[in-house]
Amino acid sequence: MKMTKINIKTLFLGLFLVGSATFIQAQTTQTDTANSTAATTQAAQTATNPTIEGLKKQIEANPKDTESLAKLANAYQEASDWTNAVATWKKISVLLPDWAPSYYSQAYAYQSAKDDVNAKMAYEKYIATVKPEEVEQNKKNLAYAYFYIAFAEQQSDPAKAKEHIAKSIQYDPTNQDAVKLSKALNS
Repeated sequence: MKMTKINIKTLFLGLFLVGSATFIQAQTTQTDTANSTAATTQAAQTATNPTIEGLKKQIEANPKDTESLAKLANAYQEASDWTNAVATWKKISVLLPDWAPSYYSQAYAYQSAKDDVNAKMAYEKYIATVKPEEVEQNKKNLAYAYFYIAFAEQQSDPAKAKEHIAKSIQYDPTNQDAVKLSKALNS
């Protein structure tokens, strides 16, 4: 069991790093017909991905194997198959409802799929699921989740956005994007 936790933590750290690096791009990329065509092509490539196929067989044999499910979700993300990534992370959330990283990963997949409403809800679920004893090890992720929510709410609810950006900066005062958003919200 200890090996599973190490692998899941390593996987989650990798997802966080990928998510952090692509947030700005995800916020500025426009959805168009070319993206739809790319998604169709990507789905065809996913169907022939040997890693994904192997993991799917493992999961067929043991549907509650959360380590294999996490690896599958990560493989879908690497293939930019956001629909299947979200679905797989949701399966993990059902099996491990108190495991906050699954909600963070769902949010990342939704965000990558340009589904901002569901991304925001998944980040909110992540924040609500992090246990007090886990806050210290999740500060960077919490900071990012609060930043994303503040960014999403800046037009519709500036007061809430200010609260969220303050929490983001509390968890990671070095995040320059959060500092800039805070200045913009408070000016």
